[in-house]
Amino acid sequence: MSNTLESLLADIRLLGEEQCHIVEQVRALAKARIKPLSEELKYGGILFSSGTPFGGVFAYRQHVSVEFSHGAMIDDTEGFLEGSGKGRRHLKLRTLDDIQAKRLASYFSLALAAARSAQAREAPRA
Repeated sequence: MSNTLESLLADIRLLGEEQCHIVEQVRALAKARIKPLSEELKYGGILFSSGTPFGGVFAYRQHVSVEFSHGAMIDDTEGFLEGSGKGRRHLKLRTLDDIQAKRLASYFSLALAAARSAQAREAPRA
């Protein structure tokens, strides 16, 4: 298991250059859209947080998955989210073009808002 960002990216590059480029573009887009943004290496991927954890990016042999922790709460007017579980949703990116084609940029703020909303509902009331 990778314990530094550099070693994780090296491991992803072994899956394929396309996956590595997609992960790098997803990270750059997240940093551009969400401020402040922090990253944490966990579960074999990179988790995103901005005061509240809201998603992450994970590379696989055939695709890159951008996961949204409370994606089921997102009003998916674009229709690109996949998954049917109680909480999570994801976007599968197979090419760099999918980042724009599946309108990934618009999902980051929606995912953060959904995570903050879920956190507020779960917070103990005084």
